[in-house]
Order: sequence, then C-alpha cells, then structure tokens
Amino acid sequence: MYFIALATDYDGTLAHDGVVAKKTLTALERFKKSGRKLVLVTGRELPDLKGVFPELSLFDKVVAENGAMIYTPASEEERVIAPPPEPKFVASLKRQGVKPLSVGRSIVATWEPHQATVLEVIKKMGLELEIIFNKGAVMILPSGINKATGLAAALQDLRLSPHNVVGVGDAENDHAFLQACGCSVAVENAIPAIKDTANLVMHGARGKGVEQLIAKLIKRDHAIVPKRHDGIVLGSSGGDDTYLSPSDTILIAGSSGIGKSTLATALTERFVESGFQFCVFDPEGDYDGLEGAVRLGDGSSAPTKAQVLDLIAKADSNIVVNGLALRVDERPDFFADLLPGLSSFRRRTARPHWLVIDEAHHLLPKRRDDTRAVLSLELPGTILITVHPEAISTDALRLVTAIIALGPKAKDVVKVFCRETGIEPPKVIPSPKGARVLFWRPQAGKKVKTVKVVEPRQSLKRHSRKYAEGQLDEAGSFYFHGPENAMNLRAHNLMIFAQIAEGIDDKTWEFHLRTGDYSKWFRHQIRDKDLARETAQAEEDKTLSAEESRKRVLDAVRRRYTAPATAPE
Repeated sequence: MYFIALATDYDGTLAHDGVVAKKTLTALERFKKSGRKLVLVTGRELPDLKGVFPELSLFDKVVAENGAMIYTPASEEERVIAPPPEPKFVASLKRQGVKPLSVGRSIVATWEPHQATVLEVIKKMGLELEIIFNKGAVMILPSGINKATGLAAALQDLRLSPHNVVGVGDAENDHAFLQACGCSVAVENAIPAIKDTANLVMHGARGKGVEQLIAKLIKRDHAIVPKRHDGIVLGSSGGDDTYLSPSDTILIAGSSGIGKSTLATALTERFVESGFQFCVFDPEGDYDGLEGAVRLGDGSSAPTKAQVLDLIAKADSNIVVNGLALRVDERPDFFADLLPGLSSFRRRTARPHWLVIDEAHHLLPKRRDDTRAVLSLELPGTILITVHPEAISTDALRLVTAIIALGPKAKDVVKVFCRETGIEPPKVIPSPKGARVLFWRPQAGKKVKTVKVVEPRQSLKRHSRKYAEGQLDEAGSFYFHGPENAMNLRAHNLMIFAQIAEGIDDKTWEFHLRTGDYSKWFRHQIRDKDLARETAQAEEDKTLSAEESRKRVLDAVRRRYTAPATAPE
C-alpha cells in the first residue's frame, strides 16, 4: 500500500452546502477500514466545523482555519500553529465597516468585496498578514500560513510523508496543499485553475467525486497516478524520459566495476531532490560519504536492527546501513532479521520510499530456504544491485518489474534473468553503447531499449572503507609467503597489509616487491590503478633500499585509504 492517507477539503469537495451525504460518509468509513488515514483540511473554524459535521471523529487529523490549527478528534487536542489575530487589526476592520467578520484562534475571515479595505488596513498597520481567497470568502492569516503548512504539521504527527497522501479539493485556497501531496485530485465542480494543475480530475462533483476517488484508491492504489507525475527519471531514450516508480522492484546488474554503484548514487540524488526517503544496504562500504544520508555501522562496529528502525522512523532521515563489520555469512541473517520489521513499518507508513540493496546476492541469496517468508512476496520501491543475478533468490527475482543492465555483458543479464524466472526472453536485445544501459520491463511485455542514464554530481570514493578496514575473501586477500614459501601471512584489507608489511623481514618484502606482487594486487583486487601505478614505480626502481621502497609504498596506501580525514576549516 503506497497511498496511506487522503487529505480532503470540506466545503465544495466533501460537503455540499455544508452537509456531507450518507454515501460519502460510507465511502470514508470504507477508506478507514482499508487501514488508511483521513485528514480534513478546511478554512472553517473548529467550533463551526463541529456544528455542521458531527461525524468529525472519522478523521485522524483536522487542519482547520486554513492551516492555522491542528485538531485531533480522538483526543480532542487542539494545537494552534500560528499567532493570534492582532486586536488592533480586528478593531480597525470593524471601524471600517467590514462585516460579516469572523475571528478565530488565528484566522480572520470576511467576504468580498471587503478585500480592498482589508488590504488597506494591513498596509497602514504594517502587519505581516496575507489574504487568501476561497470562492468569495476572504481569509486573513499570518504570512506563510496556509493549508500546505497545516497539512505538513498534521502529517508530521502521523509520521507520514506527503508523497503518500492523495489530496482532493475544489477552490483557490486548495492549491498549496494539493501541490504538496503525492497525488492531487480535483472534483468535477472545481475551478479551472485547480483542474489544470491536478494530476487527476474526477467526473463526479463534490461528495460523488470523493466517493469515486476512494473507490479507485482502494482498488488501484499507486496505479492511479500517471508515471510522469511521480517517481524519478532514470534517463532518456529517443528523446523521451524513462521513469522509475516507487512501486517498482528494480534489478541493476552487470560486470564488476562497470558503474552499478555510480548509477545507484545518481538515483539517490534524484530521491533527495524529490523528497523521497531512502535506505541503502551497503555490505561492502561502497556508499560511505553519500550525500544526504546518515551512515550506521563501519568496519569495526555492525549496525543494529534497533538503530536502523529508530532512524528510519524520522521521515527526514536517509540511511546507509554499512555491513563491513559483518562477515559474509552473517549478512543474510542480519537482513532476514531486519526485513520483517522494516516491511511492517513500510506497510504502516510507506517509508522509506526506496530500499537500495547492494550486493543483493549476499543479502537475498538463492540458497536460503526462508527467503520467501522474509520477502512476504512484496518489495515495492526496491533496487537490487548485483554482479550475479543468478545467485539472487528466485522469489526475489520474480518480483522485479524493471531491469537495468550495464556493460558489455548487459545482454547476458537479461538472458540470465529470463532463465531464472522462467520468462520468455525478448526476441531482440540491443547492445548498449557508451554511457547507455539496457532497460526492460519484463512483466509489461515492453521491448528492451537503451537509455542514456543520469550522471551523479557527487564523487563517490568507492570501496575505500571496504578495502581499508573490511574483510576481503581468501581469493581477494594478499599473502606474504616469501621466496621459499616459509610463511603464509594473510592480509584481508589494506590496514592489515600495512601492519604485516612493517613487521616482515627485508628479504620477504623485497621478494614480493621485485616480482611486482604489490602493484598486481592493488590493480586487480583493490582495483586502484593510480595506487598500482605509483607502487609499480617503486617496484621498478632498483636504487631504492628495502626501507625506502617500503616507506614509499605504505605512504601511498595510507595517503589514499587509512589516513584520518582532514578536519574542515
């Protein structure tokens, strides 16, 4: 479930001549029974609203006085989020003959044509007030207070994101809060300006339009929104943008070092720009320093389930869950333990909107028997990143709605996916060239196309933490064994490499130096061409003593990987 709440205007939307029809009330009750929330957003003052709408308890929150007051029907708590009217201002309006004149906890309201008089008094007194119109009504509020700010306060109480709210309205004062919602809807009787900017326009007027909307939401949920009005842009193809939706399950796959993490980084930048909350599961420490995110865990301490869930509960927090301190065989258990709690939170709030699971074959491996139970057959808004799609749980692969394949073996990714899931492979698979990737929606019967993807703005220093402090597997580690294989000292990261290198005898050090073992390891396992190049220069310089060459190589390693970060000036 993606749309968790419905935020609706009252007069002209929910109500006709101040009264809500029984059929509309029944639809509201059905919406609540689906597990969703209701928020009423109105310009009316609370006592007036209670008088005309006795069923107010149906709503989880009420935004009254055009955004100035938040009311919780269940507890009857009233919270005014704007300053009260200036008594001198009200008195001046009365002296000027402005009537009818209503004074609320923060709002002052009258009717046209008194707006000219109101504006004159505001200017004369030098007050920071704004005039908001609503089909002939003239509402005066402190600057910056409107239905959007009131809705934001109500959603903060409910721990919901505006992305997961559908807003429906009809008049001028609804513009702000409708545009703040994940989907904006106009009823048939709405003014043209509202219809022009809304994502959807109902055929029914007032309550009937709301009834139609509720029926669509319960049946189709996120599918009611045109893709171009939601989601994020992956890139362009043939002059048209390609979109990824928060309801998608996406597989990003390709050869090692081909740019999968770079693409994921670019997507997280789009998430931040659009206000989507995200959580990255980072087993290898590839996303350290990711902009707009808080890191949990490092090379020496593993994150905990409680830490992740507590931080995710804050709607404005994006998270990188660093699993470097977890052994490879511990990662699936950690993920399996965390995912049910995370899934439960997502069902209640639809947050975080995006999960990015790097090294997905580690966290959702095919060999694990309980993957189906862990997944609960649902992974919306999830990006699975892997070198080995064939090693991912088949149950997880069958949830994929979009495939992004990178590099020279991109075609093989599509073929492997089809083989593993039993889907008929596409007859034509183009070859991506340059910065393009393959993009395919297997469940939609679409053709495979090439897309020029967005580039990240930030420079992500990939693997630095992983190689400095993590634990490379046996094949990826460096072994000091010396000229006669007299020892077998394993360095599973660069920090251990430096410690062993400082302790071994000169003969062992120089044996590996002269055979070029250090630069080979840096180039092929650490995948750092610059470090390998600098090390090769030391290996080839026969004038260097063992002490001098050791210092030069270890200085190059520490400068890039293990030196402490420089404090900002």
